[in-house]
Amino acid sequence: MKMIKKAITLSFGLVMMGSASFAQSLSDARKAIDAEQYQKATSMLKTLVSSQANKGENYYSLGDVYLRMDYVDSARAVFTQGITADPKNSLNYIGLGQADLVSNNVASAKTNFAKAVDVASRKDWIPHLYIGKAFIATDKPDFESALPYLQKADELDDKDKDAETFLALGDFYAAQKKNSEALQNYMRALNIDENLLRATVQIGRMYKESRAFPESEDRLKEAITKDPNYGPAYREIAELYMQWAIQLPNEFEARSAQAVENYKKYLDLTDKSYESRLRYAQFLFYAKDFKTLEQEAAALAAMNPNSPKSLVALRLRGYSAYENRNFPQSLQYMEEFLSKVKDTTRIIASDYLYLGRAQLAAGNDSLALINITKAVEKDSTNVDALADVAKAYFDAKKYTKAAQIYDKVIKAAPNAKGVLYSYFYNGLAYYFEYAIAYSAKTNPSKDLLVKADSSIAKVAQLAPETADAYLYRGRINNLLDDEANPKGLMVPHYEMFIQKVAVDKPELAAANARKLSEAYDNLAGFYATNDKAKAIDYLNKSIAANPAGTFAPAKLKELTTSAAKAPGKKK
Repeated sequence: MKMIKKAITLSFGLVMMGSASFAQSLSDARKAIDAEQYQKATSMLKTLVSSQANKGENYYSLGDVYLRMDYVDSARAVFTQGITADPKNSLNYIGLGQADLVSNNVASAKTNFAKAVDVASRKDWIPHLYIGKAFIATDKPDFESALPYLQKADELDDKDKDAETFLALGDFYAAQKKNSEALQNYMRALNIDENLLRATVQIGRMYKESRAFPESEDRLKEAITKDPNYGPAYREIAELYMQWAIQLPNEFEARSAQAVENYKKYLDLTDKSYESRLRYAQFLFYAKDFKTLEQEAAALAAMNPNSPKSLVALRLRGYSAYENRNFPQSLQYMEEFLSKVKDTTRIIASDYLYLGRAQLAAGNDSLALINITKAVEKDSTNVDALADVAKAYFDAKKYTKAAQIYDKVIKAAPNAKGVLYSYFYNGLAYYFEYAIAYSAKTNPSKDLLVKADSSIAKVAQLAPETADAYLYRGRINNLLDDEANPKGLMVPHYEMFIQKVAVDKPELAAANARKLSEAYDNLAGFYATNDKAKAIDYLNKSIAANPAGTFAPAKLKELTTSAAKAPGKKK
């Protein structure tokens, strides 16, 4: 439970406030706390404190609610009043100790815990139980200190009257991922009280964390069946469905919709706190409901702008604005977000990703490259975004830069879903880089062609039906060949292209007429010096494929004329 120091106005007059509409029962108030209905519980407990001012457990429960709502200073004030009202009740000393733990004052916490034990009966397990729970209720649980108290509570409750003891032991082990021990204690708690919904929900949560999704669903639905108004069960089943959606993409749409629906029910049944609405916004992001997310994130930004968690809302505003194609606004939010993050370890890969994407949309390719590269370094699954940067350079005809970035893309994730396109455009970038330099007569290195051929060859290997891969390998190898004494390096590749679009799938021939003509013309040009019959055959095929072509008719005339003028052999 994340806690920070907050304060609300607390005076005798405020404590006297209450709501007569709520049943004035401590048991009912505790049920409301367990159901995470903190506002309801607060109103009930204020009334109880007013009407039963000498009962320390009323003060403790009210202070406990304040701790759960992060009002640490207010909780401390209530606990202090509770000690004054009922000095022999140990609970408020425990409350002060837990407030001390939240404030990182361990020494003071242990002093207050010792007082709690001193004022209690030696046979009373309650102080030990609540002290043990206090040690595991903070951001950094102290399991070593908690265990002796929980064990002592179990020992003193020798007739197993209190299911809460085993619930606390279950939480102790579950927080350490010791699921077998946790399950044993949750089951013992349920044996004492089969209606202890928190235990059933915790078992469902453990199944979820073990990715036993159907078993988790069964347990959580069991809790909901017992009490359709028990909010925490809806929160956990929402978490389950979202994890289910992410782990099983084929069920993503249905499961993510279930997740959002159940989290809405959780919000309706609880206090709709800033923290719970923030988690709802995160659900919307995972469910890809970016329109609703943009609205919810804007509402959160206005709801509590001074909260340390407001940065999360700002982050989500940047993400959703980008997904809704509001690129300038996304760029503004992401730049503002990153400028406010003091601890750079809190910056995650997707922060750099969305900043880079927004910069790319704004046409700032160089900054986009820097930030998306950071995103890939943190998480290689973002490599597709880096490929987008490379494509932007490619489309701008900055082929050298494009090839360099595609090299990084391929190296970062050689088995990524979109790597086929990366190999293809990488090859084209190197090929065009060479061709431009060759036309400019700047004597480019043929190493560029070797790299181009290597990448296009990978395309042919990964997707053998990609006809253009063979066409480009023909073009590249034509340039790689010895101009003075060609070896025919391009021949097998042009022949394979012809095979793919004119033989294997002749229905593709018409759409590839000019490309076929190019292949036939190049093959004819190679064979013209050593196999005129084969050259003439290719030229005729070129004319048939593309009657508008000019090379084939001219070359055919040249070959047939020279053949006619050639002197006959002497007899």
